[in-house]
Order: sequence, then structure tokens, then C-alpha cells
Amino acid sequence: MSEKKHLPRYGIGPLYTALVIALTIAGIRLSGTGRFLSGQIKALQIPFAVIGIIMIFTGGALWYSAVFQAKVDSCIKSNTLATTGIYAYVRNPIYSAVLLVCTGALFIANNLWLLILPFVFWVILTVMMICTEEKWLKRLYGKEYEEYCKRVNRCIPKIRAR
Repeated sequence: MSEKKHLPRYGIGPLYTALVIALTIAGIRLSGTGRFLSGQIKALQIPFAVIGIIMIFTGGALWYSAVFQAKVDSCIKSNTLATTGIYAYVRNPIYSAVLLVCTGALFIANNLWLLILPFVFWVILTVMMICTEEKWLKRLYGKEYEEYCKRVNRCIPKIRAR
């Protein structure tokens, strides 16, 4: 039996992360210049700040869980599919964490127009994942990965009753 090829250690992660962070910063800066004033609603400032902070902390916890508790690097090095820990609930917790943190920052900016960006982030993530990592994983793990995809969502955690 021939040895399986390894996935790239970082995949599309750095590209996706840089793109989402750049779009988040650009949106917040553009909003700060006084453009899109119609999207700023003073009554939503505190609720949006609370939602944003919760999203940032949740994203941080998700990232920590994926990187340090699930030890995804070990799975990549040992050429095994990560399906335990946080990976039992979401297939791409690191990308989900980036999405949550950036969306939280957009909520704190308190501009409704900026809330279009999380949908853009999700579309970019979905297209990038389908065109790259999901193809690699399917080729590498075959049926095991297909079954995993049936049980676990791409970027929104699936909470199952036990």
C-alpha cells in the first residue's frame, strides 16, 4: 500500500485570513470617514458592541480549541483526518473563528452597511473550500471524508442532541 500524500500544512488559510482581515479593516476605515452615515444607528451602538464582543470572544475560543485542543497540526503531520474535539461540530473551525472575529469587529463599528461583508466572507470561504481543500481531502481520505461531510457542516457548527 503506497503512502498517502500529505495536505499542505496551511492550505488556503493564510490567503483567506488576510483577505477577510483586509476587507474588514477597509470597511471599518471607510465607515470611519463619514461615508455610509445612513448605516449608523445610535440606538444600536451598545447592542452591536455587546454582540461584537461576544462574537470576538467566541471566535477566539473556537480558534484556541481548533489549534491547541484538537491539535490539527498533529493530524496533518500524521496524515489523519481531524474529526474529534471541535472538528466533530464544524469542519473548518479556524476559518469559522476568523469569520466570527471579523464579523464581531464589524458589529462594533455600528454600521449596518458593513454587515454585508460577513455574507461576502462566507461566499469567499465556501468557494475557496470547494475549489481547494475539500477536493484535496476527498482525494486523500475518500469515503471517510464524504461520511464526515454528511455529519459535520463546513463553517457553522452543527450541534447534535445526544
